Amino acid sequence: MMVASKIRTVFMGSPEFAVESLKALHQCSFIELLGVVTQPDRPKGRGLKIQPPPVKVFAEQIGIPVWQPERVAAPDFMAQMRLLSPELIVVVAFGQKIPTALLELPPLGCINVHGSLLPEYRGAAPIHRAIIDGRTVTGVTTMYLDAGWDTGDMILKRELTIAPDETVGSLHDRMALAGGGLLAQTATCIRNGNAPRIAQDHQKATYAPKLNSADGLIHWDQSALEIGNLIRGLDPWPSAFTYYGDRQLRLYCPEVIDQDVRNFPSGAIVKIDKGQGFIVSTGKGSLLIKEVQPAGKKRMSAGAFLQGYPLEQGDRFESRVP
Repeated sequence: MMVASKIRTVFMGSPEFAVESLKALHQCSFIELLGVVTQPDRPKGRGLKIQPPPVKVFAEQIGIPVWQPERVAAPDFMAQMRLLSPELIVVVAFGQKIPTALLELPPLGCINVHGSLLPEYRGAAPIHRAIIDGRTVTGVTTMYLDAGWDTGDMILKRELTIAPDETVGSLHDRMALAGGGLLAQTATCIRNGNAPRIAQDHQKATYAPKLNSADGLIHWDQSALEIGNLIRGLDPWPSAFTYYGDRQLRLYCPEVIDQDVRNFPSGAIVKIDKGQGFIVSTGKGSLLIKEVQPAGKKRMSAGAFLQGYPLEQGDRFESRVP
């Protein structure tokens, strides 16, 4: 049925991806934001300076109360939520498992914005994995949360095309905007009482597990296309990397080159162009690298790197575990 008054809503989210969804709810005239739940402030960066989650920063800018429980299942936090008595809970990249008691609290349900076209890419890193896997289409899905991991009934979907040179950074930003728009549309459906519930086909489910820095190690016996997808899918974080002697080198801005490199082993430097970068042989084809980041240095053009780190044709990058 249609909801007549403003919907009393609690938002739960933490990273930059969730900010656009919070903005979208804040702009909905029929949403009453009771508060925001986000992760505790954590040390980040080289200096390990304590920093607040991006969602907290935005919530404070718009004057919304913020809670930062270590565990949302903690009795004192659950008591606070019961006192608030939200009608709807929205969860976007929050970072903690939502307990059943909280899922069952709001009469209009707990809904989620997920960065894939479910049931594909359930899990923590759907945006990264779509690019790494060479997909050309991805999207966002709104869904009702249940006790599983991204297994609940779907509400709405929106497709996005992945450009051939897309990085996870640029796709992340586009998907965050799309997710905010889709959430506003979903909230409207809930207010009007016509939000669909579409069961996922669990037989077609795929997974996007959490990434760590070790996932960025480049294996040069893979094809140029696969390596290029890996580099783009990890740019800017956690970054794809290789080794040149004892130096770790992070690689960015790849371009697959149609060039015969059968006379060079995988990982060998085929050609150096100080204006463009350097071409590396792979298990199939070759790859032009246009930007790099040496360990302890800033990201720079390959041309700038070559001025201080002279590479030569035939030099070889290594695919070894650090």
